[in-house]
Amino acid sequence: MKQIVTLLCLAFFVSVPMWLTDPYLLNALITTGIFIIGAMSLNLLLGFTGQLSLGHIAFFGIGAYVSALTSLGFDVPIYGDFHIVHVPWPPIVGFVLAIVISGFCGYLVGRLSFSVRGAYFVIVTISFAEVVRLVALNWVELTQGPLALTNIPSITIGLPGLGYLALKTKFHNYYLVLAVAAISYVLISRLVHSHYGRAMRGLMENETLAVAVGIDVTKTLTLAAVLSAGIAGAAGSLYAHYIRIIDPDVFAFISTVTMVIMVVSGGKGSLAGPVIGGVIFGLLPVFLRPIMPPEAQWITYGVVLIVILFVMPRGIVPSLAAKLGLARAGGTRRASIAVSERTAEEHA
Repeated sequence: MKQIVTLLCLAFFVSVPMWLTDPYLLNALITTGIFIIGAMSLNLLLGFTGQLSLGHIAFFGIGAYVSALTSLGFDVPIYGDFHIVHVPWPPIVGFVLAIVISGFCGYLVGRLSFSVRGAYFVIVTISFAEVVRLVALNWVELTQGPLALTNIPSITIGLPGLGYLALKTKFHNYYLVLAVAAISYVLISRLVHSHYGRAMRGLMENETLAVAVGIDVTKTLTLAAVLSAGIAGAAGSLYAHYIRIIDPDVFAFISTVTMVIMVVSGGKGSLAGPVIGGVIFGLLPVFLRPIMPPEAQWITYGVVLIVILFVMPRGIVPSLAAKLGLARAGGTRRASIAVSERTAEEHA
């Protein structure tokens, strides 16, 4: 049943550009899809290991800057007349490097910070994000600082026998984001249903017992951090090549808060939760913007979040799954009772 629902949802998203002709809404779907990828990566930490990272936007921003600088090139003075010069590489190489370098940063942060828990871990992740933001803001020779990196080229892919295709239009970028989101979903699904995924859940439920049965805490959490950071870096790369301009505001704390809202409202610890929460809270501002002033938009945004969490405290997906499961169980129980009554009547 879950596979059928997943395939139907995928078919719906594939069909969207074929009937949605409004470029404004299509642009909103693309940017929402990019942040959904980021939310899925955050859910791997928050939902499956119980580690709240409020500096997750750092990996998103690292991916954006790595991919942009790889495709733009740079000439950075290091000492005196010594310069580091990089000639522009194809954007697809920047996309791959964004994943690799973001994943490596996730490894470093994981190795350093998973020795602490709770509020201490949150402080470490926030501090890391702030350090990276300050580097992007002040290393003007490399990042242009507040002046921003501009004219970032679109991602180009090679098609066998057809040459190269530059993904410049909204139509192209929509399917690119959808493909990356689908691949990320599959990777996360395979991980959480593997031995390592069971170890992650075990650590989240009872770390003392998990350690007692031989689970390596640091190795398991670091693996989750690497994959989570790599996927966030991929989302950042897509953002940079789609928007084609980035500045240090890409590290804004509100972006991490947005991802957390998507995860928690949709249902942390569920694969579809960040997708559902992302669609709701990614597109809600788009529909509110034409009908109310900014202050009322934020109030409505908050009210919708409070109502969802009040009615479905576990999140949309887990709560609906529980209700459907109870309904199915109730139907099965009633059917069993009816069969038993008929059998009793026949014997009578």
